[in-house]
Amino acid sequence: MGFGSYDESEQKDANASDLGEDEAVNVHENDHHGEVNFEADADQDELLDKLEQMKD
Repeated sequence: MGFGSYDESEQKDANASDLGEDEAVNVHENDHHGEVNFEADADQDELLDKLEQMKD
């Protein structure tokens, strides 16, 4: 499919139960629930000007 080659023999022996708790990836470790609200007194042009200043 054009995604590169791999050795399928490496895939068949992969077993997640062989991993210890410290080696496994917790995909929910950084989940956040809630809202973020932001109100700026500046208009879009002022904010873009400030961004350009920060880049320089």
